[in-house]
Amino acid sequence: MRIGIDTFGCDRRQSGAGSYLFSLIKSLPETDNNSIELFGVETDRFVYDFAKSSFSFFGLNVSDSVFAVQFWHSFFLKWFIKKRKYDVVLYPATLQVMPFSFSIPAVLVINELLSEVLKRNKSIFFKLRLKRVFFRSAKIIVPSQFVKKELLSFGVPSEKIEIIHNGVDHSLFFPHNIENDEVVLIQPFAIKRPYLIYPSRVQYPEKKHIELIKAFGLFKQRTGLPHKLVIAGSEGQNAEIVHKTVLNSPYVTDIVLTGYFPHKSLPELYSCADVCVIPSVSEGAALPVLEAMACGIPVICSNAGGISEIAGPAAVFFNSDNIEEIAEIIEKIVSDKEYHDKIAAESKEWVKRFSWDKTAMRTLEVLHNVVENKKTS
Repeated sequence: MRIGIDTFGCDRRQSGAGSYLFSLIKSLPETDNNSIELFGVETDRFVYDFAKSSFSFFGLNVSDSVFAVQFWHSFFLKWFIKKRKYDVVLYPATLQVMPFSFSIPAVLVINELLSEVLKRNKSIFFKLRLKRVFFRSAKIIVPSQFVKKELLSFGVPSEKIEIIHNGVDHSLFFPHNIENDEVVLIQPFAIKRPYLIYPSRVQYPEKKHIELIKAFGLFKQRTGLPHKLVIAGSEGQNAEIVHKTVLNSPYVTDIVLTGYFPHKSLPELYSCADVCVIPSVSEGAALPVLEAMACGIPVICSNAGGISEIAGPAAVFFNSDNIEEIAEIIEKIVSDKEYHDKIAAESKEWVKRFSWDKTAMRTLEVLHNVVENKKTS
C-alpha cells in the first residue's frame, strides 16, 4: 500500500497539527507492505526526517501562505496524487489545507473543535466547502467523542467518523529529576521556580489566556506566593491582545511568554512546574493534558470541549470564565502538598492508557481498510 501524507498546514511542527504529525510519523512502523511518502514545502523534509527506509519525502515549490496552500490543493493536488500513484492520502491539517476534491480515498484528521473553527470563519462559502470536503472523504479521524458529536451535528454520517485518541511519547514525556530547585535552565531560557505552566499557542479568545492571567493575578494578590506563570507557545490569532493584558497586569514581571518552545525540551519544562493549567475551551485532542500528566504534575483544566473526556477522573476542572474559581483551585493545589501529590499520582496512572504506538497502529488500520473497501466497491 502506497500512502501519501500531506504536511502542508502543519506549521513546521509549531502547531497542534504539526505536533500530531511528528508524533504519528515517529511511531508508524516500517513494514514491507507499506510505502509512505510525505509531501509538502521543502523545509518540512528536515522537520519530519526519521531516516526510515520505507519513508520518503517529496518537496514542492509552493509558498506556505494560507492562500497559496489552499490554491494548490484546489487546482494541483488531484494531478499530483495521480502522478505519485498513492493508494490513499492522510491529511493531518485538513482545516488548514481544505483539499477540494479527491481522486483516491482521503482520510481526514480533525483535532480541532468544529464550533470554534466556524466562529473564526463565518462565510457561507467556507461552510459549503467544508461540507464538500467532509462528504467526499473516505474517513474522518477525530481524537474524542466530543469532536465526533460536533461533526454529527454538522451532518457528517456516523459511519464516516473514527475516534482515535492522540497518544503520549512515554520515552520523552516522563518525570525528569532536576537538581536545581531554583532555576530551570533550558536554552535560551532561565526560568525561576516555582511556576505554573500553560502550554498553548497564544490565541484570543478561545484559548482563554486573559482569564488565566487575571486569575493568576488574583492568586498572587491573595497568597503572596512567589510563583510565576509560564505561557509556552507560538503566536496565534489576536496574540497582541494577550500581550497587552500581560503588560497591564500588576504582576507582569511574574509572567513569562516563551514564544515557540522546542518540543524536545517540553518534558523538562513540565517536570519543573508545580501545576499545569489549561483554561482553553477549544481543545478537541487535549494533547498537552496528557504530556503534563505523563511528566508527573497535576493538571487543572477547563470543563469545556473535549478535555474532560481525555483527562478523565485524573484532572481538576473549572469554568474558564470564572476567574475566582480558577484562582481558588490554583491556590489549593500549590498550597496543599497532600492534595497536589494525590492528583499527580492519579494523573500518572491514568495517562498510561495513551500511547502513540496505539494511535499509529489504529491509523494504519483505517488507511488499510479504506483502500480495501475501494477495491471491493
